[in-house]
Amino acid sequence: MVSNDKITKARTLVEALPYIKQFSGTTMVVKYGGSLMVDDELKKVFANDITLMKYVGINPIIVHGGGKEISKWMQKMGKESVFIDGLRVTDSETMEITEMVLSGKINNEIVTLINQQGGKAIGMSGKSANLFTAEKLKADKGKDLGFVGTIKTVDTDLLNTLCAQGHIPVISSIGVSAEGESLNLNADNVASYIAQFLGTQKLIYITDVDGVMIDGELQSRFNLEQAKALMSHDQIKGGMLPKLDCSIKAVEGGVETVHIINGNVEHSVLLEVFTDGGIGSMIRETQ
Repeated sequence: MVSNDKITKARTLVEALPYIKQFSGTTMVVKYGGSLMVDDELKKVFANDITLMKYVGINPIIVHGGGKEISKWMQKMGKESVFIDGLRVTDSETMEITEMVLSGKINNEIVTLINQQGGKAIGMSGKSANLFTAEKLKADKGKDLGFVGTIKTVDTDLLNTLCAQGHIPVISSIGVSAEGESLNLNADNVASYIAQFLGTQKLIYITDVDGVMIDGELQSRFNLEQAKALMSHDQIKGGMLPKLDCSIKAVEGGVETVHIINGNVEHSVLLEVFTDGGIGSMIRETQ
C-alpha cells in the first residue's frame, strides 16, 4: 500500500508543475540574509533549493551582504562598529575588513555549498569585470559614512551570459567608484537595483520574519499603493522599513513581483515560488 507521505509528495510536485512551466527561462534575484547565513543546515537546504531552481530552467542570481559577520571580525581585530541611520561607517580599515569578509569568506562559502549540490555557482562582486559601478554617498548634515556607496550601473549582458552558460552568479555587495575606490553597499539595495536593471520576474528577500506583519498578522499580498502607505505605518520599523522601500523601488523599476519571506522555514524559496499560497508577503504593481 502506498503511504500517505508519498501521495503528499506527489501532490506537491503536481502543484509545482504549472509554476515550473510559468517561470522556466526567467531570472530571479534572491537576497540571501538573516539567520540563514549562520545556520549550517539551512545553508545546505538553501544551496540545494537554488540548484533545483536552476535544473528546472530558472536563472537564480544570489546577492548577499554579511553585516553580523563583518561586526564579528571587526571585534576580533579590536575595532568598534559605528552606524549612522542604520549604515555602517566605513573608513579605509573597515573597508578592507568588509571586503575580506564579503567577497572572501561569505561569498566563497555560498559558492562552495551550491557547487556541492551540483550547481555551477560563480562568485563575484561589483569589481568583477566591472559588474556594477557605484558612487560614494555624500556627507549629509555633517555625517560622513566614509567608503559607503550606491549602485549606478549594472552590466546585464555579463549576468545574462553567465546564466545562459549554466552558471549561478553569487554577488557580494562590494562596489567600485569611477576613481577606483572600493565601496561598501547595502545588499538589499544591490539586489533591488540588479533586479531592476535585469527586469526580472521576481526579487526575493530572505529575512528572519514571516513577511510584512501588521497587528500580528501576515500581509500576504498587496499592491504598490498599499505598500507605499505601509511605509508610514508605526508597525513597519527596524530592518523591514528599508526592505519595504527597496521592494517598492524594485516594482516601480519594472520587477514584476517582490517577495519577503522567512529563511528559517526549510525550503522557503521553493514554497514561495512553487506553491499556490506561498509563505511570505508578495508585492506587485496591481493585485
